[in-house]
Amino acid sequence: MTEPTPKREPNPTVGPADLSSFPPEAWEPLFRVARFATRPLERFLRIEAASGVVLIAAAVVALLCANSPWADAWVHLWHTPIGVRVGEFAAEKTLEWLVNDGLMVIFFFVVGLEIRREIYNGELSEWRRAALPVIAAFGGVIAPAIIFVVLAGAPEARRGWAVPTATDIAFAVGVLTLLGSRVPPALRVLLLALAVIDDLIAIVIIAVFYSAGVEPRGLLTAALGLALVFALRALGVRRHALYLVPGVVVWAGISAAGIHPTIAGVIIGMVTPVVPWRGVSPAESLIEALHPWVAFGIMPLFALANAGVSLAGVGVDGAGARITVGVVVGLVLGKPIGIALATALATRLKVALLPVGLTKRHIVVLGVTAGIGFTMALFVAQLAFTEKALLGAAKLGVLSASTIAMVAGLVVGYALLPPRAAAGAAATADEAERSTTQ
Repeated sequence: MTEPTPKREPNPTVGPADLSSFPPEAWEPLFRVARFATRPLERFLRIEAASGVVLIAAAVVALLCANSPWADAWVHLWHTPIGVRVGEFAAEKTLEWLVNDGLMVIFFFVVGLEIRREIYNGELSEWRRAALPVIAAFGGVIAPAIIFVVLAGAPEARRGWAVPTATDIAFAVGVLTLLGSRVPPALRVLLLALAVIDDLIAIVIIAVFYSAGVEPRGLLTAALGLALVFALRALGVRRHALYLVPGVVVWAGISAAGIHPTIAGVIIGMVTPVVPWRGVSPAESLIEALHPWVAFGIMPLFALANAGVSLAGVGVDGAGARITVGVVVGLVLGKPIGIALATALATRLKVALLPVGLTKRHIVVLGVTAGIGFTMALFVAQLAFTEKALLGAAKLGVLSASTIAMVAGLVVGYALLPPRAAAGAAATADEAERSTTQ
């Protein structure tokens, strides 16, 4: 007769969610270390999920204001000049420019930090783990772009081919959070890795296709700024504020070179050290410090400044209508089709493997959710179209597609993915049935 397994007393330092996955033979101090190592990712996903709610609220406010009796005042607000005047010297920009070309640099800086972290010790740190999200991300970019070009028709409309190619991580994580126990952790991690690659591809597209002719002197200025960054790193300087000056030099150089200045944020983020120093990685500490400000401050401000589409100014025919339809179809259908086909091809050729616990159903849910393209899609639309009517049509397409993809993600998720407890019971029953037939 075997002795009963002694009951483990609850540990007040470990939450109930941890106890459910705490094996009896685990060494508790080591378990705490493992839990601490996963906290940055958990915190990141929690912030992104909450940020999605704030972004929805900001987008709704912008839409209501742009279609209200105070629409002119709302437009005038974002075109308010802000700057410095000293005698005849004047350096002024609009409030909209401050958000799109100034504050969004910080957003792209955090994106660069996230890419750097994932390449160093995350899902992109080795090719076996990176292969699936990289291939899926490219599929999710190519298919929507082709669909948009086919539907757009006119050359002036085709310039927006990259609008439906990017995924908004905040909204996508929010949808998966609402699905609760139906979503295994591996699916959230795969979504995060895919979104990081998605952002990297979008950054390259912006730099190559949506920048003016490159001015060599600007590139030299940016190179000088980068040299200063590497010099400070070589000297062992860890105070973040001291990197602000070379960062501004890189920003000014990139802008003067004719490349969109937000690319400077990505560059600085990707050269930030990731090796821990005194127990803390500089990149990780900056993500911890800046991510809440970006999620709950900069991104909602961007939504307020750019999501206000006046429906009265958007045409229902001609190039504008084709742009709207192209964006909607590209995101809602192109994203899941591209991701599913790319994933199927990669697994069939054994170039990549699905993470343990994930099935084709999970990939379908991932693809549908990836069709939510809010922040980056609106940003690309700003760069692609200068004509007000075409820009409004592109924004309307982004907002419509994101709404459809959010609802579809929830519906498909509830339809295809059972709660994990039920899934586990079904798997156990299948295993027992197989064992009895052998």
